[in-house]
Amino acid sequence: MAKFTFIFHGGAFVTPGLSPTEMQEHLNKWHAWVATFMKAGRHHVSQPLENRGKIVRGAERIITDGPFAESKDLVTGSLTIEAASLDEAAVLARDCPIYEFDGFVEVRPILELER
Repeated sequence: MAKFTFIFHGGAFVTPGLSPTEMQEHLNKWHAWVATFMKAGRHHVSQPLENRGKIVRGAERIITDGPFAESKDLVTGSLTIEAASLDEAAVLARDCPIYEFDGFVEVRPILELER
């Protein structure tokens, strides 16, 4: 099977005003969703990201604070899974809890490089 990365944008992690209880309930849904990939032997790695960072850009490699994007577009994490095709990976992403808080999932095939 091929590998695909789900890149998560927005969602609960950038939604202001959630109570600790609401956030924990949402995280429980994430854990259950990821567990389905683990049980099926499809899960490889996943990591949440902090909402801060630096941008290094241009020929001069200028460093600025960032990322500065609309909160709904901010990359908040990633998950790498196995699926038979890009279409199947996209279908698997449809069950992600991120949609509860207006987030979205970018599904990208991982390019396998020859060694």
